[in-house]
Amino acid sequence: MEVETVKYPAIRNYVGGRFVEDAPATSLDVFSPLTGVVISSVPLSGATALDAAVQAAQAAYPAWAATPIKERVQIFYRYKTLLERDMQALAELVQEENGKTFDEARAEVEKAIELTEFACSLPQLIQGEFLEVSKGVEARVERKPLGVVASIAPFNFPNMVPHWTIPNALVLGNTMILKPSEIVPLSAGRIAELLQEAGLPDGVLNIVHGDREIVEAICDHPGIQAVSFVGSTAIAKVVYIRATSHLKRCVALGGAKNHLLVLPDAHPDMTASNVAASMSGCAGQRCMAGSTMVGVGAVDDIVAKIVEEARKIVVGQNLGSVISKAAKERIEQHITEAEAAGAKVLLDGRNARVQDHEDGYYVGATVIDYVTPDMRIAQEEVFGPVLAIMRTNTLDEALSIENNNPYGNAAAVFTSSGSSARYVMDHANAGMIGVNIGVPVPREPFSFGGWNDSKFGACDITGKSSIEFWTQLKKTTTKWNPESRVNWMS
Repeated sequence: MEVETVKYPAIRNYVGGRFVEDAPATSLDVFSPLTGVVISSVPLSGATALDAAVQAAQAAYPAWAATPIKERVQIFYRYKTLLERDMQALAELVQEENGKTFDEARAEVEKAIELTEFACSLPQLIQGEFLEVSKGVEARVERKPLGVVASIAPFNFPNMVPHWTIPNALVLGNTMILKPSEIVPLSAGRIAELLQEAGLPDGVLNIVHGDREIVEAICDHPGIQAVSFVGSTAIAKVVYIRATSHLKRCVALGGAKNHLLVLPDAHPDMTASNVAASMSGCAGQRCMAGSTMVGVGAVDDIVAKIVEEARKIVVGQNLGSVISKAAKERIEQHITEAEAAGAKVLLDGRNARVQDHEDGYYVGATVIDYVTPDMRIAQEEVFGPVLAIMRTNTLDEALSIENNNPYGNAAAVFTSSGSSARYVMDHANAGMIGVNIGVPVPREPFSFGGWNDSKFGACDITGKSSIEFWTQLKKTTTKWNPESRVNWMS
């Protein structure tokens, strides 16, 4: 009888510089969403595995924290070169485990390189402060690492999102536990291998795989000082409350319902291409996707162009798969419910198929017009290549729709009017704003992070703001000359 084999060996945890076997009660099959085929398995580790990783991180911390930052950063210069060297293979791995197109996967790795470049600039950004505050009295402020920290990453960017946290947290002197999504665990192991090749000391980065149990254990573990999380809003709230209840720092990024406000004076071609790309990029599985368009006034010509652009987005070619069969069914149910509620499906992506990949999880680009604010598709994050279009008569009505949604990740306006753009910039209730840009993701050194139910906790997860999250201040006052006594400060 022929034994069925899978493409990749079973995933293992990475602890103290070695891939180690865990003996959990259960493991999970890892599917490629491109084909629906099992490609590996991942252990669902528990508190014992986490404790071993924390011990390794604690053992590595004193020497790593004592290493001058100018020396720590040299490892990441070398690591950046390795990411560039292995760009093709890293992108292929992302594509296989996540289902996005190769170009999208490559862009994800390119963003990881940019994030690493920013980390290499940190020695110039965290220089301490010094001042003679009184005669013979000197005050100094320095940034110091926190200790062992944890990063919990989502499925939609298996290479990029770990780089939101790993380079900055480690360059700043912390040691880390990374918990990748159990759905896409392959890229994390390759990141660990490349960092080891770059010279990262054993135990500075550790990887523990698992599901809810390991997330809860991270929130509870007394040896972990800070937790970052990226995922759905429902889980982000739970993680934030649980981690902070154990007196940890926590920043937890949740979901989004980003609104693209389209005015009649918007440039038709630029708007159409941007809106179509925003709603369908990465199969809509990103928290910056423009899943909802709000047309202000007479925009029928622009809507027609959006549909025309969306027809050019073809599954299996320039549109990848969604992450799972359950996700495909959920997204298609959103479309069906909206249609039943009275919305008009202008372009239908249900029942999409890719030749030779009939078991893959595909949803085609979908455009739905005349959606109303009370419909579920207008309120919930769909996380698929679906654009819901609502109609209003005034910009204030459009902003009211945007501002009344509980999320606050991003909003964008398409217009040729500077005053209208400024009005949206001033009044949209979101942390990241786009003007004639459908995916307003800040580039480094500007930080990523939304408002309201899209983020819980202080500071952002990337850029300069992340320095505040990953470090703490040490203030030192010194005096060496006992003869100086000029005033009460001396």
